[in-house]
Amino acid sequence: MPSHRLDPLTQAGDAYNFMFLGEAGSGKSEVAINFALSLQKAGVKPVHFYDLDMTKPLFRSRDQAAFLEEQGVHFHYEDQFYDAPTQVGGVHKLLRDASCYTVLDVGGDYIGARSVGGYAPLLNAPGTIVWYVINPYRPWSMDIDHIDRVLSEVLGVSHVQIEKLRLLGNPNLGPGTSADDVIRGAEKLEEMVGPYKPVDYYCAREEICPALDGKLPGPLYPIRLYLTYQWSE
Repeated sequence: MPSHRLDPLTQAGDAYNFMFLGEAGSGKSEVAINFALSLQKAGVKPVHFYDLDMTKPLFRSRDQAAFLEEQGVHFHYEDQFYDAPTQVGGVHKLLRDASCYTVLDVGGDYIGARSVGGYAPLLNAPGTIVWYVINPYRPWSMDIDHIDRVLSEVLGVSHVQIEKLRLLGNPNLGPGTSADDVIRGAEKLEEMVGPYKPVDYYCAREEICPALDGKLPGPLYPIRLYLTYQWSE
């Protein structure tokens, strides 16, 4: 039986702002890029993408800025001098603009999440969905205690309300992830967080999605990998 495929527009509902948080290696930048492209393909509203990840030098969504612009997504980021944190402008204005979709890719530890603390009233408003991406194969998500500790730090500096936070599962071990890896990871994630919050949906590379039909505890979102090492392509 085919798994229910995620429809980004249905998932969005009346929301027009989407923030993706997640620790290094969780895959939140990949998910954010795919989500933005899905919104752009639907053609309902203009899509603006903000790379607000100021703390991690690898796998930043800004590496695909030119490609996203070619696809019609308006890409925003601020150049940095080495790893000096810099903040791009215009976020407040677009978060208030319901005539477009705004996607925020934010560093998920307490250092990265601090960059959005000033937008808290808008992030906690009904027009915004905040997703925390969890990869159960990463060390900081190995058990509920690790997840709780990182989330507590993130929520403390971003001022996002716990009731506002939604979870997104991205169980993967890199480009070679198998369908069995995704299934085991999803089961582990449900075990850890299920008693506290539901997982909205699970992400997997589109090539292996047919093998996942009917085998995941929630909706499936097929994604492409845009941020990879050259030697893994």
